[in-house]
Amino acid sequence: MGWVDLVLIGFGILLACFAIGMPVAFAFLIINVVGAYVFWNGAAGLNQLVLSVMESVTHFGLLPVPLFIMMGEIMFRSGIASKLMDVLSAWIGRVPGRLSLMAVGGGTLFATLTGSGMAGTAMLGKILVPEMEKRGYQKPMSLGPILGSGGLAIMIPPTALGVLLAALANFSIGDFLVAIVVPGLLMAVIIAAYVIIRCTIQPGLAPVYDVPPQPLGRKLKNTAIYVFPMFVIVFLVVGLVFLGIATATEAAALGALGSFVLAYLYKGLNWSVVAETLKSTLATSVMMLMILTGSTAFSQLMAFTGATGGLASLATSYEISPIWVVIAMQVILLVLGCFMEPLSIMMLTVPIYFPVIEQFGFNPIWFGAIMLLNMEMATISPPFGLSLFVMKGVAPPGTTMGDVYRAATPFFLCHGLAMALMIAFPDIVLWLPSQMER
Repeated sequence: MGWVDLVLIGFGILLACFAIGMPVAFAFLIINVVGAYVFWNGAAGLNQLVLSVMESVTHFGLLPVPLFIMMGEIMFRSGIASKLMDVLSAWIGRVPGRLSLMAVGGGTLFATLTGSGMAGTAMLGKILVPEMEKRGYQKPMSLGPILGSGGLAIMIPPTALGVLLAALANFSIGDFLVAIVVPGLLMAVIIAAYVIIRCTIQPGLAPVYDVPPQPLGRKLKNTAIYVFPMFVIVFLVVGLVFLGIATATEAAALGALGSFVLAYLYKGLNWSVVAETLKSTLATSVMMLMILTGSTAFSQLMAFTGATGGLASLATSYEISPIWVVIAMQVILLVLGCFMEPLSIMMLTVPIYFPVIEQFGFNPIWFGAIMLLNMEMATISPPFGLSLFVMKGVAPPGTTMGDVYRAATPFFLCHGLAMALMIAFPDIVLWLPSQMER
């Protein structure tokens, strides 16, 4: 049996498991146990599988994953969101699409707090959509900006999904966290520009309303109290890595500690919040690490059977520009994103994609940033993007899935524009890591 047959059988079994609703971790466990027994000499292969699983999760570089998840949980549960939105509201003032721009600004700020696209979408949806509906905002400008900016949490550190991608692809986690800062901010700028332009052309989508002015002193005071500390957290997570003072793991630990201190100072910390934070962090971390072990073993099986080398050779055998192969990979990811959640997509494609990228000589951090953006796009990809269903859950009564799909589409295209710029101009990703202290 050739490697092509093995790939088709392996992926067919995985997709069948996903189709019947089996958790991703258990689907990989089944294919890995069967593959190890068949290809690695029976019981000896199962022993090797156990060793592989242990090795994949027992290295220091994975510690940022639970720490970043904990940061997001404590920030999400301590009630800081509404205070941040009040400060943003005071600064934005009377501009076209004011509340939509608050969604963009809030999504960017919450990205540094939650690390979860779905959590950001849910938070912004609960806070802003009722006010938008009351002010006469149409659904393209009430639901859409929240879907577009809520997912920035995947791109802007801290991002557990980004750490997991770097660990899977075996490149520097610290460099990667720094590399995705500029693309994340670029996406926020593109979304904000789209909101302003469209609201100027079609003012009926987001009616302008008068805002009571606030004294400059009060705005500065509230910014210092509620916004500046957020930048301290960002500095702890990204700045210390950029300056070469701390590793990604050390920075994540400092960020988590800073988040608890901040929650305490804002009087949002109690034993109930701590218990819920630890419980949710444990559940999410175990799930992500179980998937990581399954994907690592799956990668080793593919390499052993010759599938990884065969796919890399196949991709490089055609007389086409390597950049078109990269674009074709993104198209495949976009199609998968219509039906699968980001973790599943990463587990399936990282073992195949990165050997091909290395064969072409592309920078893996550059490709990883593009792939991570694609994972963000997957969360708002009709018909089954997870954030679409989150938005439907928090939207006002009477909102249909069709409304959500139509609102998401322009912002999905905004993300596509950011991806095109990252492909055309790799320095968008690579410039900031090149400035790091070593």
